[in-house]
Amino acid sequence: MRRFLLISLLLLAACARQDDPAVTELVYASPYTPGHTFSRADQAWMRYVETESGGTLKVRPIWSGGLLSADQSMTELRHGVADIGLITPIYAKGGSHLLRVQTGFYAGAETPQAQVLLYRCMEAAISQFGLEMQGLVPLAVQGGLMPGIITRDKPVRSLDDLRGMRIRAPTELLAVLHDLGADPVNMPMGEVYSAMAKGVIDGVIASAETFKALHFGEVAKHYAMLDIPRGAYPARAMGIERWNRLSPEHQAILRRAIPVWEAAIAEQTLISLGEGTQVAREEGVALTQISAQEQTRFRKLYDRDAERNAANLARFGIDGRAALAVARASIRPGNRVDCKDKI
Repeated sequence: MRRFLLISLLLLAACARQDDPAVTELVYASPYTPGHTFSRADQAWMRYVETESGGTLKVRPIWSGGLLSADQSMTELRHGVADIGLITPIYAKGGSHLLRVQTGFYAGAETPQAQVLLYRCMEAAISQFGLEMQGLVPLAVQGGLMPGIITRDKPVRSLDDLRGMRIRAPTELLAVLHDLGADPVNMPMGEVYSAMAKGVIDGVIASAETFKALHFGEVAKHYAMLDIPRGAYPARAMGIERWNRLSPEHQAILRRAIPVWEAAIAEQTLISLGEGTQVAREEGVALTQISAQEQTRFRKLYDRDAERNAANLARFGIDGRAALAVARASIRPGNRVDCKDKI
């Protein structure tokens, strides 16, 4: 009801304004506050778009989840709830099976830039990526920092310490954590703070930047530095119907802005790592380095689960093994990704 009322008010306000007919305004919706890491990148993109268009394209942001939900954002964008939005296919209720599972194919791609390039390799080779994005025009693919394990009360010094702990994790890690004896759950990241504060979950798979961005240091006191592979996915998009109403000139500007937005996300993400680590130290979060032997053990479980998840996509008529094969063939030693001869 709150979202419906807000949409109605926005539509009334739009009708009441005497807009300059030479200016096209686009509404951008995000679940995050203006000061969040992702929002700082979004604002850099907005400045680029307005400058590049000579002021004929303006973006009006609606922050803090006022328009789009985490699990229905793709559907809501397709129906025009906002013009452009931050989407999370990894939380979608249905229709994004490969987009969710492929985030577990990224072992060896350790930087946001490498992750985005690896996504592009798979997207170019496997048509299912386009099918699952049908009705949307992707405007940015998002990678991220290698996460560790943040826990509320109990430190994690080895993988065996996870046994019996309820941990929020992305979809691609649920089976891995289950095999380690944990009780993994999947929920939008925006719900994690309250869940940890109430003791509903014991911890979360997340990077150190969340100690600042999401204030996790207020509800958790331990951070295990286990290098967990992190995937990329399309995270900013526009509904195709709204896209088709844009002029060819404005469409060209938004296409040129794609690498600008992706670079801004990567830059702000890396900045946030240092900020989050500093906040964790100031708030007394205990940092634990997981041993190389345990890291190797985790990597084997991760790789095995990637193969299992890829094979399980066959029940939806999706060739997940083909996507995994492209990913593994595209990763080179030294955190390099090169897929030119694979597509």
